[in-house]
Amino acid sequence: MKNKSILIVSGSPKKNGNTAALIEWAAQAARAAGAVVEPVNIALFKGLLSGCLSCRVCQKRREYGCAVKDGISTVLEKMITANVIVMATPLYFFAASSQLKMVFDRMFSLYKWDNDAGTMKTVLKGKTLAVIASGYEDIGFDALEKPFILTAEYTGMNYASLIVPNAGVSGDVRKVPGVRENAAAFGKKIAGY
Repeated sequence: MKNKSILIVSGSPKKNGNTAALIEWAAQAARAAGAVVEPVNIALFKGLLSGCLSCRVCQKRREYGCAVKDGISTVLEKMITANVIVMATPLYFFAASSQLKMVFDRMFSLYKWDNDAGTMKTVLKGKTLAVIASGYEDIGFDALEKPFILTAEYTGMNYASLIVPNAGVSGDVRKVPGVRENAAAFGKKIAGY
């Protein structure tokens, strides 16, 4: 059996913050469980990145993927072959970071809708969508998680999450008891999907 491929897309602008620590611990455990893990941090990409322009060129082409060519389009291409797609973000005003939201919106290009027939096809069906998120306090995670949960349900994907409230300021999560073990358990879990 082929090893699971896990793509972890981070939207954190901090190289060594809480999100980075959670990704590190989950990725280590997933690799130890036999998965191939590729973390990418969209917030640290160089060059201009664009959100969805609603050009709908992706709906007119036979292949899946975004017509706008930038760092996000390369991440979308990786999603096509990954078994598990992890979206990792700090909690910003009860939502994912804007950097991650750009990627999430452009996932539109990985779907094909026929509005006249009322049908939808996607290369994401059957994969796992997962979320890693942390925040300073313990409020707002339901709002952050809801779009990902709904997308997984709509798409026919499995869903998993690692939500870490009360993580403190950037890097403090490394001092919070039990979080590293929870992140490792999460990494092992997603390696099994």
